[in-house]
Amino acid sequence: MRLGFIGAGSMAFALARGFGEPAVVFSPNREHARALATEISGTVAESIAQLARDADLVILAHKPAVLEQVAAETDDQVRAVASMVAAVPTTRLEELYPDRPVYRFMPNIPVEVGRGVLCYAPGELAAEGPEEEVLALFGRCGVVIGLDEPLLEPAMALMSCGPAFLALVVESLASAGARHGLDPRLATRLVAETMAGTATHLDANDLDAAGLRRRVATPGGLTEKGLGVLEERGLAGTLAAAVDLVVAEAVK
Repeated sequence: MRLGFIGAGSMAFALARGFGEPAVVFSPNREHARALATEISGTVAESIAQLARDADLVILAHKPAVLEQVAAETDDQVRAVASMVAAVPTTRLEELYPDRPVYRFMPNIPVEVGRGVLCYAPGELAAEGPEEEVLALFGRCGVVIGLDEPLLEPAMALMSCGPAFLALVVESLASAGARHGLDPRLATRLVAETMAGTATHLDANDLDAAGLRRRVATPGGLTEKGLGVLEERGLAGTLAAAVDLVVAEAVK
């Protein structure tokens, strides 16, 4: 399946790296388009219409503001559409790309190392197109999770914004360790490996986060006391407020 990326931002780079396939690339920023095409042994299209003609699957990785303009410039040449455009439902995509199979994905940055989360909502004609092939392709990049489309925005607040939220946690813990004499890079490694191990443990134990917390925080122990500080300072409420804000902004 020949791939075409419209857009060459950070998520396009991440997904293309995860796919490990050459692709045709178009972006108004020619430098970015050339950089992405070079990295994946692909080519740069001279126009959106050329990309639409050359690709079996057009991947929309552009900004929402240019949605209508991009669709108009395809000259009705698109065969199938996979969209990463934020806050644009499949119904709107199907209006702009009528009679075409549409696949809507919400990926996160770890897709570039094959450990991403990709939330998925199919359009009405998805099964009439290369849906199995598309899902297998995106599955190279991580875990594909099908959701009812109205749940994509709440999911985005967790899995798409989540890497940045968790990175802040890593930075904060590592910085605290460094204040007590640890080498900053080593402190970051300790936290990152602990985060990775925790995720693996949760996955192997029915995602029982509360159970793991209780197991580590023995009564009267140091972990329990540390958790008390986090609760007193409002960590849970702060994280909830961040999620609430992202969801509210996304559904405007």
